[in-house]
Amino acid sequence: MTRESAGEPGEDGTVSVVYDLDPACTVSDLEENRPYLAEINGIVDYGVFVDLSESVSGLVHESVLEGTFRVGQPMVVELETIRDNGDVAFEPAGIDADDEYTLESVAHEYDLTGTNRLEAAVGEQIHLEGEVVQVKQTGGPTVFHVADEYGVVPCAAFEEAGVRAYPAAEVGDIVRITGTPEHREGSVQIEVEGLSKLDGDVETDARDRLEEALEARAEPHDVEPLIDWPAFEKLRPDLEAVARRLRETVLEGRPIRVRHHADGDGMCAAVPVQLALERFIADVHEDENAPRHLVKRLPAKAPFYEMEDATRDLNFALEDRARHGQQLPLLLMLDNGSTEEDVPAYETLAHYDIPIIAIDHHHPDPEAVDDLLDAHVNPYLHGEDYRITTGMCCVELARMIYPDLTDELRHIPAVAGLSDRSKADAMEQYLALAADEGYDEDRLKDVSEALDYAAFWLRYNSGDRLICDLLEIDTNEDHHRDLVSFLAERARASVDDQLEAAMPHVEHERLANDAHLYRIDVENYAHRFTYPAPGKTTGEIHDRKITETGDPVITVGYGPDFAVLRSDGVRLDIPNMVTELEAEIPGGGVTGGGHLVVGSIKFVKGKREEVIDALVEKMAAADIDEELSSAAPIDD
Repeated sequence: MTRESAGEPGEDGTVSVVYDLDPACTVSDLEENRPYLAEINGIVDYGVFVDLSESVSGLVHESVLEGTFRVGQPMVVELETIRDNGDVAFEPAGIDADDEYTLESVAHEYDLTGTNRLEAAVGEQIHLEGEVVQVKQTGGPTVFHVADEYGVVPCAAFEEAGVRAYPAAEVGDIVRITGTPEHREGSVQIEVEGLSKLDGDVETDARDRLEEALEARAEPHDVEPLIDWPAFEKLRPDLEAVARRLRETVLEGRPIRVRHHADGDGMCAAVPVQLALERFIADVHEDENAPRHLVKRLPAKAPFYEMEDATRDLNFALEDRARHGQQLPLLLMLDNGSTEEDVPAYETLAHYDIPIIAIDHHHPDPEAVDDLLDAHVNPYLHGEDYRITTGMCCVELARMIYPDLTDELRHIPAVAGLSDRSKADAMEQYLALAADEGYDEDRLKDVSEALDYAAFWLRYNSGDRLICDLLEIDTNEDHHRDLVSFLAERARASVDDQLEAAMPHVEHERLANDAHLYRIDVENYAHRFTYPAPGKTTGEIHDRKITETGDPVITVGYGPDFAVLRSDGVRLDIPNMVTELEAEIPGGGVTGGGHLVVGSIKFVKGKREEVIDALVEKMAAADIDEELSSAAPIDD
């Protein structure tokens, strides 16, 4: 039994404590030789009937009574006996109801059933304690999603059609549910017979128990990295902390929105994490639809969090809270989200206390974003660089969340590395790992090309099933190979068509540092609104010029108010160049960023010539990377 404000017997041995049963208490909560507060509910010739709780009543026989009594009068009694037929007899405890004593509450000691044992208890009445993580009002019952130490279960309470049941219970409350588990649409749901909010010491004890269990279950799995890579080990503690936070978020029943750059590396980062979260959610939640409702993967065209995306995400989150009783989500930014350009969007979400985590490998602005982020993982923060791609990091993150995915993900880091043209020393190990799974380098490049092509046409659609087919996750191998081959061929044909139109208009000059500079007006001399986009077009031209020259090469593709840059063999610092241009060209509206040698710049249309000229001057003054400039031509 749970007690509060316990009194002690006085020094003279007199009893100073009387126990008061809570309404839910049963006969099993009674103890012998203990005084209980009762109320007389009936008087007969052979005694008086007393109530101690809603279900505990009994007779005090006239042979042990003295004086007169009335209905409603308090009486302090002790248990005399419980007869074989269930009748309960009491006797006076020797304390007058008007005497001074300490009243101590006694709560019913419930035999709790955890969500891990609901299947075995279908059709039987059970008691469950947990935290309300969602309240959804349907056209029929009110559905409370309740999380205990083992998982989350929907609990349907019916007042009348469309009317909120138990309106005092809200998200975050600790409640006790009495009801019957039943099968509903392939899931187990508790049909609620009673729901009460816990308070006082009972609530504190329950909350402490739940938090201790959540902390243990949120602990990420200790998995060995797929390859031995000392550079990655610097990031591993950060990724473990993120895995812990994401598992904790699932256990709390909070939705997760995954925003990622809509390119090969971004998808290789987001899809494994999405799948790991979905499968963990399926283990935690009794509702089979929970993975679909609680995780949303959303591509982003820009390499930063645009206000358009942020306001759309916020509006959907607020609507889901209003319509479905969901908590506001955690936002997970992948392959973007670490630069000053993200700040306005982050500050918008900060008004609603939406937690944000960013995992990126673009050159970061930690002073600008870290105060707005709950966690920030980036190789630059540990003295590494973009060669550790976000996809490589997130495959390991996914395995920390749900290690059973490992066999499906072994080839993904190689696809991510080829998609972002990583020159990391670890690429050889990743390629070898993929080869063991039947992926030679040509096949990996086809997958990368097909992903880029699909992402372009999907635009703002996540394309969940299509992307999984392209990555050969939970799909037929023959179907995967046919689909990748078709899309990769279409992509290359589109690139060839684009370059056939664009290459005659590429301008060339030799810079003062002896690097080759190639320029192309992609607005006027490339097909618009089709694949490849300006950035991809610039990259393809760049790769062909490297192959032709074998020398340091910079390529700039520009439009009315933007420029995309690629560099090999020249030590550019694009984020720093953007900062300098912003200060040097008043009214230029210069923004942008990216990696040190790959990036994009925006500016106002009227300042294009001035921005491009200043950009070229900075490129001409950049140092040549002798190691890269002497490298053999790349056979792409």
